[in-house]
Amino acid sequence: MIFIVSIFLLLGFIGCTATSDEIQDWPWSDPEVEQPQPEKPEEQEGATLDKWSDVSAEYGTLPEYIKVYKSPEKLEGKSAVAYAAFADMTSAQWDIWSINDSEMAGTSDAFRTPGAVYAEGSWPVVINAGFFYSSGGLNYSSSLAVRESEVLAYNINYASEDWVTIYYPTRAAFLESEDGKFDACWTYYKSGGKHYMYPSPAENTWEARPAKTPSSIYPEGAETFAAKTAIGGGPLLIDNGKFRDSYVEELFNGASGIGPDTNQPRTAIGVTADKKMVLFVCEGRQMTEGVAGLTTADVANVLLDLGCVEAINLDGGGSSCMLVNGNETIKVSDGSQRAVASTIMIK
Repeated sequence: MIFIVSIFLLLGFIGCTATSDEIQDWPWSDPEVEQPQPEKPEEQEGATLDKWSDVSAEYGTLPEYIKVYKSPEKLEGKSAVAYAAFADMTSAQWDIWSINDSEMAGTSDAFRTPGAVYAEGSWPVVINAGFFYSSGGLNYSSSLAVRESEVLAYNINYASEDWVTIYYPTRAAFLESEDGKFDACWTYYKSGGKHYMYPSPAENTWEARPAKTPSSIYPEGAETFAAKTAIGGGPLLIDNGKFRDSYVEELFNGASGIGPDTNQPRTAIGVTADKKMVLFVCEGRQMTEGVAGLTTADVANVLLDLGCVEAINLDGGGSSCMLVNGNETIKVSDGSQRAVASTIMIK
């Protein structure tokens, strides 16, 4: 779901001069119903697809190394309609489309629906990707996007609930390095072109004073960011095969609009130990009767069950959409595809 820009706006650029008077609400409403916080999912080994149905043939001809599965009627004890596309990355390729907001100052680049992206390249699988917003007639990406080693957008690098106390969160990213290794990590972009990646997030929480500004020495283990292809989002769901729903540290709780502990349509990306990329999407908001959606912890659990060892959450809500050969899988909760700032494609 898109960030809801209200008193809580997560702007993704250091040079922003917008005041709260200039901030515009989203033109879409992402209503959320509070749900009990689910228990932490157990770590599991190996992919479990025995209850999922291979529906690849229903969407026409796909490369033999790409398979699409539909979920059983229940996931995590909840009525569900979900799809998972598996792509063997020893043969498949993935790519990112994104608006170019590399200056973190907004752009006139237009948002696109997944269908529009598909129409330009006929990718076998297309899903929505990062967070975004519009303000003052410009479009902004709140999530990292890297294509062919070029950064097109950065993860947001500050946040506030009241525009008095400013926080500097690290945010999740899923990436492929130049040597073909896949990883999920946390990133931060500083003024002056300093871009870092971390094995753990900055320890922020709305209930405490802001943590130190991320740097080359904090959080521990900082490295200069480098990737061939990458997409940002959050929270990070799985790290080194273990559950890691870091929505508190990434400041996704509260009024962020992400609703990590509410049932919502969700989109996520992960990778298995044998280099199969998993693109996941689930329906919600009663587009199918009785199907409310999933929490981020639910998604982490499902992806663990599917064998993912690294995974992050992406934009959800009305943005959630997966196309297979140009055909929709879930019923999108806006009623029609939402134009978004970035997509992930595989072929």
